[in-house]
Amino acid sequence: MHQIQFTRTSRNSKTGPMPVTTTSEESCPQACPLKHNGCFADSGPLALLWRKVTERKAGLAWESAMAEIAKLPKGTLWRHNQAGDLPGTGDAIDARALHQLIDANRGKRGFTYTHKPVSVNLDPQHEANAHSVAYANSKGFAVNLSADNLAEADQLADLEIGPVVVVLPSDQLTATVTPSGRKVAICPAVLSDNVNCTTCGLCAKIDRLSIIGFPAHGTSKRKASAVAMGVN
Repeated sequence: MHQIQFTRTSRNSKTGPMPVTTTSEESCPQACPLKHNGCFADSGPLALLWRKVTERKAGLAWESAMAEIAKLPKGTLWRHNQAGDLPGTGDAIDARALHQLIDANRGKRGFTYTHKPVSVNLDPQHEANAHSVAYANSKGFAVNLSADNLAEADQLADLEIGPVVVVLPSDQLTATVTPSGRKVAICPAVLSDNVNCTTCGLCAKIDRLSIIGFPAHGTSKRKASAVAMGVN
């Protein structure tokens, strides 16, 4: 099972001083076009930590990490996976492990993002993933579906299984809309140095109406921008 780094108080300026986790890289889906191609976690101090976790040189075994999450006080806002994805190797979601995560989060305000494929089509794995995400959100663990462009944001929102976020070109710093007219608000922490995940909490709101847009950032933002513009 995956290795997890549990950090009780993050020093990341974007998240603020909240509990965060980092999951070993094999959890990331092959379907993600940002994998080694613009992912913000591939560079800087986070990349160094992520590599150590993936190599089992840092972090905890899955069950031990779940125990630490379960100890968090009720009402705690925390982020699962500043790097990594939902449990399950590659494109698959491990439903049993996800249920353990949901149970550990009970009474708390955990949130995360996933690039695991969830489109309901002829692929039974994708459909199973969609059911797992819907279940997590119904139980209060906020799983944001990560779209790579505005058109995909509409497709994911149409599934009605969870809140949606989207990668935007790095220079898109004002609110916009999807092709279907859904509102896309820019992440408040991008727009102000006085806002972070700890003070915002928008991504933990499962029933929010707006899609949250994240302009490409980091040392590979050109690659991420290309993905957002559909030219990658």
